[in-house]
Amino acid sequence: MIKELERKVISGWAMLAILIPIAIGAILWIVFVMPEVHKVWGAVVMVIDFVLLAGLFMVNPNEGRVLQLFGKYVGTAKMEGLRWANPFYSKRRISLRVRNFETNRLKVNDIDGNPIEIAAIVVWKVVDTAEACFQVDAYEQFVAIQSESAVRNLATQHPYDSHSEEKVSLRGHTATISDQLRAEIDQRLEKAGVEVLESRISHLAYAPEIAEAMLRRQQAGAIIAARTLIVEGAVSMVEMALQQLSAKKIIDFDDERKAAMISNLLVVLCGETNTQPVINTGSLYH
Repeated sequence: MIKELERKVISGWAMLAILIPIAIGAILWIVFVMPEVHKVWGAVVMVIDFVLLAGLFMVNPNEGRVLQLFGKYVGTAKMEGLRWANPFYSKRRISLRVRNFETNRLKVNDIDGNPIEIAAIVVWKVVDTAEACFQVDAYEQFVAIQSESAVRNLATQHPYDSHSEEKVSLRGHTATISDQLRAEIDQRLEKAGVEVLESRISHLAYAPEIAEAMLRRQQAGAIIAARTLIVEGAVSMVEMALQQLSAKKIIDFDDERKAAMISNLLVVLCGETNTQPVINTGSLYH
């Protein structure tokens, strides 16, 4: 593993203050010195001076320059401004700014086998310029491909929707899904010197060919889930009513009267429309 080594480089303005007077002096030497043999020395000084001037380069804010000498990594210059380094160094520019992109809309099957469309937005930045340059071939393409792979893998591990609060779903638990997605992408991109700052689902829908059918299924599932809660609540209320009536000795119920009361309460509590009261002036037995 090649790790980043920050290299301190010389100020370019200081080198300019040295090299420009030398270049001017060499030109004056060539122009005003008469013997030809002495002019040769002035020309040599000028050539060396121009070669040294080639070592000047700019470092912008939030940018790094990866320095290599004949293929060998020698460090990364991060101090912004005009800088000077060995003119034989190659100086590759690497942006350290925060960047983001949106993955393509991927068509995958969730854990239940339902085809869905999903896309995500990934916010990332380079934190190790050496790994970004030398551990992968093209780190920007690597980020895009690995992010799409992580989104696809995450979508296959969870259902599109779930009526249970304990079961994590893509649609109902966006914060949890975002954290899982960020962690998985970050793990994949660690070897490329990239840190993932944030990732969120930007598009989530059933595939067009099953969208209508799944909508009806989703509505039916919601109705069943709601009815289940209503029945559970109604049974609890009926049980509580019977317990309180018996505890306070307001009335004693035999099995037939308990069945009638339970039936009436369940109709009132579980019915979709308002119930109409019926006044019974006779006996429950006649």
